[in-house]
Amino acid sequence: MKKRLLAALLASAAVLSFAGCSSNTTSSTPAADNNSSTPAADDSSTPADDSGNADTSSETSTPEATKVSLPAPVAASDEAKKAGTGITVSESEGKVFNIYAWNEEFKGFFEKYYTVPEGIEVKWTINPSDDGVYQDKLDQALKAQASAAADDKVDMFLAEADYIIKYVNSDYTMDISKLGVNYYDTEYEYTVSAAMDTRNGAIKGVSFQCCPAALIYRRSIAEDVLGTSEPAEVQAKLSDWTKFNEVAKTAKEKGYYMTASYVETLRTFSNNTTGPWVDADNNLVIDSAFEDWMTQTEDFLKNEYTLTSGVWGDEKNAQMFKDGKTMCFFGPAWYYNFCMGNAMDPEKGCSGDWAIVQGPQAFFWGGTWLLAAEGSDNPEMLADIFNAFTANEDICSALVEKEMQFTNNMAVNQKFAEDPDYGNAFLGGQNDTAIFVELAKNIKFENKTIYDQLLSEKFPEYMLDYFTGAIDKETALSNFYSFVNEKYPAIVTP
Repeated sequence: MKKRLLAALLASAAVLSFAGCSSNTTSSTPAADNNSSTPAADDSSTPADDSGNADTSSETSTPEATKVSLPAPVAASDEAKKAGTGITVSESEGKVFNIYAWNEEFKGFFEKYYTVPEGIEVKWTINPSDDGVYQDKLDQALKAQASAAADDKVDMFLAEADYIIKYVNSDYTMDISKLGVNYYDTEYEYTVSAAMDTRNGAIKGVSFQCCPAALIYRRSIAEDVLGTSEPAEVQAKLSDWTKFNEVAKTAKEKGYYMTASYVETLRTFSNNTTGPWVDADNNLVIDSAFEDWMTQTEDFLKNEYTLTSGVWGDEKNAQMFKDGKTMCFFGPAWYYNFCMGNAMDPEKGCSGDWAIVQGPQAFFWGGTWLLAAEGSDNPEMLADIFNAFTANEDICSALVEKEMQFTNNMAVNQKFAEDPDYGNAFLGGQNDTAIFVELAKNIKFENKTIYDQLLSEKFPEYMLDYFTGAIDKETALSNFYSFVNEKYPAIVTP
């Protein structure tokens, strides 16, 4: 069976710092701002408008945001499909193209597959996303955009699902259809909806990836615990949370952990909430899905089915080595591409001893959108980049075949999904693209607010003392509410 070449990934895995998987990386480029101090809370929630006032038009999203009719699809022309191969830009185009990001994942793809137009210099400003630092630094730059020198203006910046609506529902991003980007028929609908300004229907950016997530399991451990390692049979035994929790007990009896982090299953629950973190009246709401997660996590820690490690912790990542004792991890294609280097380590890893299934619940995790900053003086290059990473089938195919990505081009994904000779060596030859094509049908982009990143990031941290018995549940929740009041004074807590 033909399998993806992993030599480059294995070489890089040996030196990969897994703290970086939390997006806590900084750029080595001169343009990077490595100061991690966080400005006042009011500055971190929403970019200010030109008058200096906060733009609060997008404080909460509504389910209706995902139901707005998309622009009529426009078939990609042959010329568009050649985007990103060294276009010639006009003399009016800026000479410096500034990109803001929180890690180097897309930077690596950009430098490998995109040919920068002659005469243009690309500068990256990379700050960690932890504790909202990336957003704080980006907001400062966007507020200064109107008065910034041409070579200092933000041209493009990256945003995640947890906070993309904050930027697309603001005047700091531009309608990309005016740049000549309109090949939405190649993309998954939710990725287009997520980049839509709900105030006027304008599309403000594109995503180069689609991020359905899966349960990633060790075949050898599953064989011992479940008596099988075949994906269809494993899925049947882990198809809901009741079964999953029962198997955790069996795994413990056999000397294994079910998961390696107490936060491991959080996004599976949080991606299936019935309402947003903050309702229309600005009240903080802890959804029943979070209550279910707390019940599971308290039980898992009490019975030692999991570890107290954070989702990016060293203790968790060590469980990915061959001598690890953990059966299940959760994540999309970018997760094992970008964050499972220990499993791919040539000497201590266990590449090939993995497989994926949907698991107890369908969910998606993250995604990176490329947004066009209002005021950019590089409109031609912006359009070229956006078209290159969504409509250029050569680039999108390379992302799947060489980078283990699930790209945001449906035709490209379908091509690999239908190839009987195609498989992922890391997953023992399993065709993960075929699995993700099916899982992508379940993605729901709803119940989102501008606060999601920090609330979802900090909630489990504040609950850990309760899970470990240091404090009671009421005190843990009170501590979390105090954090929310300090960071986001506008939110009303219980």
